[in-house]
Amino acid sequence: MVKQTGMVSVFGVWIRLPEERWRHIVREHPELEAVFEQVLTAVGSPDKVLAGNYGELLAIKEVGSGKFLVVVYKESVDDGFVITAFITSRVRQLEKKVIVWPKK
Repeated sequence: MVKQTGMVSVFGVWIRLPEERWRHIVREHPELEAVFEQVLTAVGSPDKVLAGNYGELLAIKEVGSGKFLVVVYKESVDDGFVITAFITSRVRQLEKKVIVWPKK
């Protein structure tokens, strides 16, 4: 069983990944079952963070040749939580979004 845990985002906010959320993610994306730590690491040490369409953030971390782990999360001033995570090779479509970190 996964304990409720999290990671501090690049913006200094604690982002929670509760067990219930992790079970949902793995149910939808079973390929992520063995990469729990990588999901947390993507939030705390992403290659970049993009702005979503509805106030969410997308932490992107390259995990292989042409493969990227995307962790979608929400954060407020003092707290946040992971919404979902997935692996994609279609990062170019995501990169049409606004990059919020690192600032250029």
